[in-house]
Amino acid sequence: MENLKLKDFLDYNYLSGMEISPDEKNIGFVVHKADYDENKYNSNIWIMNKESKKYFRLTGMDEERSFIWLNNSNILFSGMRDKKLKAKIDEGEKWSCFYSIDINGGEAQEYMRIPLKITSIKSIDEENFILTAQYDNYGINLNELTGEERAEALQKIKEDRDYEIIDEIPFWSNGGGFTNKKRNRLYLYNKTSKKLQAISDEISNITYSSYKDGKILYVVNRFLNKQEQREAIYLYDISKETTELLLPSDEYRVTFAEFFGDAILCALNDTKKYGLNQNPDFYILKDGDLKLFKENDTWLVNTVGSDCRYGSGKNYRVIGEKLYYITTILHDAVLKSLDVNGKEEILTKLNGSVDTYVLSGDEIFFIGLRGLRLQEIYHLSGGEEEQLTKFNEEIVKNKKLSYPEKFNIKNDGVEIEGWVLKPTDYEEGKNYPAILDIHGGPKTVYGEVFYHEMQVWANMGYFVFFCNPRGGDGRGNEFADIRGKYGTIDYEDLMKFTDEVIKSYPILKDKVGVTGGSYGGFMTNWIIGHTDRFACAASQRSIANWFSKFGTTDIGYYFNVDQNASSPWDNPEKLWWHSPMKYADKVVTPTLFIHSEEDYRCWLVEGIQMFTSLKYHGVPARLCMFRGENHELSRSGKPKHRVKRLTEITNWFEQFLK
Repeated sequence: MENLKLKDFLDYNYLSGMEISPDEKNIGFVVHKADYDENKYNSNIWIMNKESKKYFRLTGMDEERSFIWLNNSNILFSGMRDKKLKAKIDEGEKWSCFYSIDINGGEAQEYMRIPLKITSIKSIDEENFILTAQYDNYGINLNELTGEERAEALQKIKEDRDYEIIDEIPFWSNGGGFTNKKRNRLYLYNKTSKKLQAISDEISNITYSSYKDGKILYVVNRFLNKQEQREAIYLYDISKETTELLLPSDEYRVTFAEFFGDAILCALNDTKKYGLNQNPDFYILKDGDLKLFKENDTWLVNTVGSDCRYGSGKNYRVIGEKLYYITTILHDAVLKSLDVNGKEEILTKLNGSVDTYVLSGDEIFFIGLRGLRLQEIYHLSGGEEEQLTKFNEEIVKNKKLSYPEKFNIKNDGVEIEGWVLKPTDYEEGKNYPAILDIHGGPKTVYGEVFYHEMQVWANMGYFVFFCNPRGGDGRGNEFADIRGKYGTIDYEDLMKFTDEVIKSYPILKDKVGVTGGSYGGFMTNWIIGHTDRFACAASQRSIANWFSKFGTTDIGYYFNVDQNASSPWDNPEKLWWHSPMKYADKVVTPTLFIHSEEDYRCWLVEGIQMFTSLKYHGVPARLCMFRGENHELSRSGKPKHRVKRLTEITNWFEQFLK
């Protein structure tokens, strides 16, 4: 078997966007693969027959990233194959073009073009569609302008590119650029008449929608000047053209709202006991009354970390009288169900990660990570789980992989889950360097799934160890709640875990490095200011100064206040106490900083401040900044940038640990 190499992720296939046909005979999904030469990802739609389990590639233009079923045999996907229309878009017009393709054969044909920049689409029937699209309150609509009027508008658009007008917060978003006065708006569209009807208003962001029997249920975050973390729920009757407010935006964060039997099921967080990260409870809305339906102590998302995913898929589905959803329990992401009587059931095994899924009767098909296998499609029926695809089988067969050894510890009476990867060419009696890897979030988890960077380092002769300190997901609100405690109990968990790993494995104590991204970047910055035990550090998309993060990032003005139990005006001493930059004069650890120029979640200024502080105090430091990338660099950044990022980190470890 061969050692896994740094660039091997370029050969991985990533699966997403699973949907089943209306007659439940075929399953569509998307396969993505890195294209290093073009520095992008190629994406194509694939089809699997439910009965035969055979699968084939349907599209081949390498740009089909999402789709919906139009009917039993036709798929609808977005694309841009008309050069003239693309030229209009390049000038500034707003268009989305959709193509249909028959899964039984034939070429894709243009189905409709809509004068909007569409962000999502649902089919009511083959003529009528529910859309969300970007609406710019300050934008110029070029689509209907001609002649001198168009020329003047084009000139103004050209001039406006030189500056931004900002009059609200947030004014940008990670992965979305400047978003000032831009909203995700809800529309109805008829293909034949080309009638486009706006349902929501110009200042409302649509965060979720569902459809049933001529009615649209949708979740709204409406704001001027400052976006609050509260949502409202509305119901739109298509035939009557009426809108009804079902839940005002006074009290709750709304995760989703779905038609459920003869009522509406919604997941709500009142933030009163555990703040913004509080796990939502299930409520029933019926006849104007809101009642608690089921208390819940899990976050309703998959938080199992991996750097081997691209794309996403649907998380919530109501089928019959059951809600199906993905949630995280301990270190596994599972599929659960909740019926109209309040009965909950875990449907998949506690074994890795369910990333997206479809159902057909009692059968479940899902894309998942199992053991050290990369994403594949699995079938679950009668309690038996079967792997159906082999997109990434060669990695497991031909590459040396290190299997995580469970290594739990106790700190202050609290059990902390952890794991250790041995070097793949491990020899008894030999001592090795090691790397502590810290997850982001903090409300995420590490699990026993494939993590490329860790496997690369294990193949290069490192022990790699990682754990889920307090603040993480999968163990309820109490465990996850570290508001006002950043850098205290979580830091102690990590250091106790490090102590125990070093005691139990043949690790060179003076050759241990540390790395992490986002919250893990914060913790890396915190660690180097509180201990000199690590020979080097690689801090990624980090936080250095909670004051600057408050005033510059897309979530800082509300996330910082909630998580630090302080603001620049309310207990500013506490906010500074939790800032790693405060302790930069104590740092002696050589540190590499990795930041993306368009990461508006943990902006570049955080890395620059910490880098400058270390340089000022004579500590070896290096900063690598990536243009055109955001917070997702390590997971979905451009292939060449991902190679460069991991090369920089790995070379830093090689320099100081070997």
